[in-house]
Amino acid sequence: MKRLSLLAAVAVLAVAGPALADSPFWPVQAKGQPVAAELRGAWKSRGYGWIVQFGPDGAQLFQTAGEACYPDPRREPDPDGVMSLWRAEGQGTISLTGGADSTRYLFDKLPNLPTPCIAAAGWTPDRIVAFAADTFAAYYPRSAERKLDWPARKAAALAQVSPTSTDMQLWTALSSLLAGLDDPHVELHGMVGGAQRDLEPGESPTLNRVHAADPQGEEKAWLQAYREGILTGILQGKGRQAANNRVFWGRVDDIGYLNIVTMGAFARNAAPDDPRPLDAVLDEALTAFSGAKAVIVDVSNNRGGYDVIGQRIASRFAGQLRAAYAKVPVGAKAPPQPVKVEPASAVSFTGPVYLVTSDITVSAGETFTLMMKALPNVTQVGGTTRGAFSDQLPKPLPNGWALALPAELYKGPNGEDLEGRGLVPDVPLAIFPDSDLSGGHAKAITGLITKIRDGSVGTPGH
Repeated sequence: MKRLSLLAAVAVLAVAGPALADSPFWPVQAKGQPVAAELRGAWKSRGYGWIVQFGPDGAQLFQTAGEACYPDPRREPDPDGVMSLWRAEGQGTISLTGGADSTRYLFDKLPNLPTPCIAAAGWTPDRIVAFAADTFAAYYPRSAERKLDWPARKAAALAQVSPTSTDMQLWTALSSLLAGLDDPHVELHGMVGGAQRDLEPGESPTLNRVHAADPQGEEKAWLQAYREGILTGILQGKGRQAANNRVFWGRVDDIGYLNIVTMGAFARNAAPDDPRPLDAVLDEALTAFSGAKAVIVDVSNNRGGYDVIGQRIASRFAGQLRAAYAKVPVGAKAPPQPVKVEPASAVSFTGPVYLVTSDITVSAGETFTLMMKALPNVTQVGGTTRGAFSDQLPKPLPNGWALALPAELYKGPNGEDLEGRGLVPDVPLAIFPDSDLSGGHAKAITGLITKIRDGSVGTPGH
């Protein structure tokens, strides 16, 4: 998952000062210094449902939707990691970001902090349901195309609660509000009757079949078969498992094979977005792939992580700068932010690449797929990806529960909206067939290697 709270941060600039629209970003609060004077006051984000109040000593974040507003209940002043740096974008508008290379969020100056943000009215169950419904109505991507009638859903959910409803009644109402959302970036978590309750719709069809096949609904045996199929089946006992078990690689005679299962967490003693442990593995693997006929990059079981990690990997296969996609917040007047892939200065492979995907490929695994598809030497093989590109927007509720949703539109090279739609492969191939959930992956990749050698799978760019 790509959570806003997991955005990669970079070292901030050491000197604070005023900024112009084309200037670099400045620290919101340099070490040991008060918040920049230009920032003080209240600002409202374009999209996302945030209001931030900057004072001399720091920031306070508020969550807002419709006419409602409340202080973010999390303890951190910047719980989503989006307010480290700032720059002016014109009169009364600023950009805030967690890092120079991270998503930029536009905020407009408010004359003052809205009264509802500091009102003392209690957050009863009916108000919580209304806030959740208004949040999805304002920020959920492609609601009209998905035929989601949020006013009707709101009315139906409100009919199930009152100001004095129990936690179970509130949970039931919120669950009905979200019913039918086949979206891995939608979540609801809370304590009900002393027990943890979790709603996480949107599991991939393949993983649903895996869970159904296991009496305990777990993936342990399936994941073990996946691992063994790679190391002993595809790589014939000559492969490597590295980077905190997140990467498999090896060379099968004239074909290189690289399998990445997450976009992050490559070392236990490093930050999850630290690319350095991965860089060392990629250097070794791509050096070994030198002179190969082709390389298979397998993200068929990639569960997501950080876009910046995917961008770093894609750069190893880029021969020149390429535009990959753009992103824009839902319901906001804001310019799309372009994402590009540029060649790496490190060891690279710019020959034919076959990118393997499936319906498990999700989130940062999908943005990585977008980056790779922008390269003319890459052919996507396998199944259609999950269709969940947006960063996951946390919405902590005032009763201590946690809600999350996607709130961005990702646009392809031709401006098409991608959220809710998977990336269709150039060459369809059953990666996890129903008839062989545990062993089908290794057989599919072995068959792909044969097709690459005899030329029957096609040539990238053709």
